[in-house]
Amino acid sequence: MERRNFLKSLLAAPAMPAAAADDYTSRLKGLPPITIKDVKVIATSGGRNYRWIFLKIITSEPGLYGIGSANDNYQTLAVATALEKHLKPWLIGKDPDRIEDLWNSADYRTYWRSGPVNNKVLGAMDEALWDIKGKRAGMPVYEMLGGRAHDAVACYDHVSGRTKEQCVEAVTKSAESGYRHIRLQYAEGYGGGGFIPANQGSRVEGGYQGPAFDEDQYVDTIPAVFEYVRSKVGFGPKLLHDVHSHLEGTNAILFAKKMEPMHMFFVEDLLAPERLDWYKEVRKVCATPQAVGEVFSNPAEYYPLIAERSVDFIRTRVTAIGGITQARKIATVCEVFGLKTAFQEGGENDPVNQLAAYHVDISSPAFGIQEENHFPPQVHEMLPGTAEIRKGYMYGSGRPGLGIDINEEMAAKYPIVEGRNGGAYGTERNIDGTVIIP
Repeated sequence: MERRNFLKSLLAAPAMPAAAADDYTSRLKGLPPITIKDVKVIATSGGRNYRWIFLKIITSEPGLYGIGSANDNYQTLAVATALEKHLKPWLIGKDPDRIEDLWNSADYRTYWRSGPVNNKVLGAMDEALWDIKGKRAGMPVYEMLGGRAHDAVACYDHVSGRTKEQCVEAVTKSAESGYRHIRLQYAEGYGGGGFIPANQGSRVEGGYQGPAFDEDQYVDTIPAVFEYVRSKVGFGPKLLHDVHSHLEGTNAILFAKKMEPMHMFFVEDLLAPERLDWYKEVRKVCATPQAVGEVFSNPAEYYPLIAERSVDFIRTRVTAIGGITQARKIATVCEVFGLKTAFQEGGENDPVNQLAAYHVDISSPAFGIQEENHFPPQVHEMLPGTAEIRKGYMYGSGRPGLGIDINEEMAAKYPIVEGRNGGAYGTERNIDGTVIIP
């Protein structure tokens, strides 16, 4: 009877007046509407040889803006021009709260979407919009993504040695400094351990005479190095290694099998992105964990690998696949299928994108590991709020938004320098002069 009377009273109640409904909606939203008032493209070398491009989205609310990263060390000026000449005019006047809508609209506005340059444009915009939303809400971005799923973000260290003994020393030193996860490379850069010295070996007359990569030599050398390291440091340190796509099908399978007894945390980019079907064959014969995807430019490229569970860790630079909006979707799919993330944020990357990855990482149950990146003191001054890595863990500032700002005046003191050969990424070659896929 009481329930019936209550329902009757609801039906008899007068409809909410339009003005009252508007007021109710306004109170629910809690914040007045804003628009994008201006967009600034900020280029800086960070006082080193970095080629960083940042995007600053300024809103109609006084003092409210967001920062994003459009990091591209190899096509820097193309990204800067796309931001200034194409994104900026399109973005001004739009509602920065509508992140999902703006992401999709910005992706489709170029018609040919998901290319490397456009994705970095999208990533810069997206990170800046999340920064704005977090500042308006008065909380770090990770709180809006569901809050902390981890106490901090674990990172892996980078070490190398030119001899097996040096490798042991490097791993030991890293472990003593607090790192549990350590990436170990051997000899001279990526592919080290597999190079025939310049002018040695059977060369083509008048052909290539530089250091030449040999797959068989690499497959023979590297597992032996790791076997020696394990014999000295044990299985406490979680070891990683980056093949950097230098191997082809059957040699990739053989290498993965030979690394299996070393209980790797993962082997990175065993195969090139053009050879992805081979990962199914690797999975059939060994359990060496595989990390893949550093050079993918389309978020959709990751989904078949995840759904087929043919790899174990998904690697991407957050800016390179369009920012936080796409990175969190990839992380969610990883969680569903039981994979982990290992975002690629080292090398020439910047503190803004590093923190964008941090916010996705710390809020995702699928987080596995993040690549470390340390910056010189002037960068911490230029970008206050830059994350800190202590004893193998990354810590954000805890401030609202991404938690980082930019001193534009200081950034302007360090202009970027155009890269040699147009900023081209260097490649290695086989003994017959064939380019090795990087």
